[in-house]
Amino acid sequence: MDLLLKLRALGLPLPAVPEFRDIATTVTVILVAVTVGWLTGRAAALPLTRLLQRATGRPGGATLGDRIRRLLRSGIAGLLMVVGSAAIPAGGYAALLLAATTGLTLAVFAYRVAQAVGLRSGAAMTAGAVVLVTGAASMLGGLHSLTVSLDAFAFKVGTHRLSLLGVINFGLVAVVLFVLARFLNRVLGHTIERMSGFDSSQRALLQKLAGIVVVVAAILFGIDLLGIDLTALTVFSGAFGLAVGFGLQKTFGNLIAGVILLMDRSIKPGDVIVVGNTFGSVNKIGVRAVSVVTRDGKEHLIPNEKLMTDPVENWSYSSPNIRVHIPVGVAYNCDLALAQRLMIEAATASERVLAEPRPTVWLMAFGESSVDHEILAWIRDPEAGVGNVRSEILNRLWISFREHGIEIPFAQRDINIRSLPSQP
Repeated sequence: MDLLLKLRALGLPLPAVPEFRDIATTVTVILVAVTVGWLTGRAAALPLTRLLQRATGRPGGATLGDRIRRLLRSGIAGLLMVVGSAAIPAGGYAALLLAATTGLTLAVFAYRVAQAVGLRSGAAMTAGAVVLVTGAASMLGGLHSLTVSLDAFAFKVGTHRLSLLGVINFGLVAVVLFVLARFLNRVLGHTIERMSGFDSSQRALLQKLAGIVVVVAAILFGIDLLGIDLTALTVFSGAFGLAVGFGLQKTFGNLIAGVILLMDRSIKPGDVIVVGNTFGSVNKIGVRAVSVVTRDGKEHLIPNEKLMTDPVENWSYSSPNIRVHIPVGVAYNCDLALAQRLMIEAATASERVLAEPRPTVWLMAFGESSVDHEILAWIRDPEAGVGNVRSEILNRLWISFREHGIEIPFAQRDINIRSLPSQP
């Protein structure tokens, strides 16, 4: 009786004798909702998982399928309970049972959604608790009283009033918009990635612009939903603009430089470039810097602005083919024609050297100790390294020279002694 009196004090018109017919109807509605949710989740999980995988381009495997199945079960069951509440008379133990069950089901759905978007367990449980209270209160017709109580708990900051209801609304809107923006960004990114009419740099630019548009649209939509007066931000926007002019000059300069690099396609992901002492392949063009991976596996982050102002060698700008120069010296007393033929054979035997244009040998100079030559060989994959090709050709050439008696001279000096000191 004490519990009954407390529930009545909260505004719940509970009769002294339970209405067993209404309770049986409520239990039937709950069982039907749970059964339909379970069957729908089982049937729709697989096609929906495949649809999301095609839309986002990310394989989820069994984990994604299990998450979708659980979300469908709790979400559809909760929705059917809300719809089925029309068949339950308002008030009484039946309405209390349905409100508690519906609130709990929707709370489970909110908890799983929060976990799916990457929130930690504490934040996910908080979201579930909020949905449980608001859902149950709404089903019992007490949501208005709850919102009034939350709105009454407020304090003023200057001329603005900040209430607990406003904070909760802000949190819910922020979470929902974050989930939608993240999902939409993945779908747009995967869709742009599949556009074969654009090259890699154009696709990267479109993905970045699409991400910026989605974020800006989400922020503006959230501001409109929350009813935030933007005129209050006038002073802040002026201070922010001043900060950008002085403190964030380099940051925005790198941002604009990155957009220009993506638009004019002078540097693209996969290009082999040389910037100062850095030689490597472009991994990606970010908002602030370009990632260049060297042959040592080190990743250099070069500011975008530096690539706009400093000289840059792009070995893959118009063609991936580059020519490798390999200096070789032979002795004066050897057969030059044979030595040059062996040089060409050593270069041709390398798998990475192109057959067309064919490798050639130039006689560069008559040096102090050797006849200096240079092997010129073309490759089309500089991102795989240049030094390893040079090493392979020289190793093969060393064996060929020894087999054919071609001498690689070392430095020699002739000393002429004009006179010797007389011995005592």
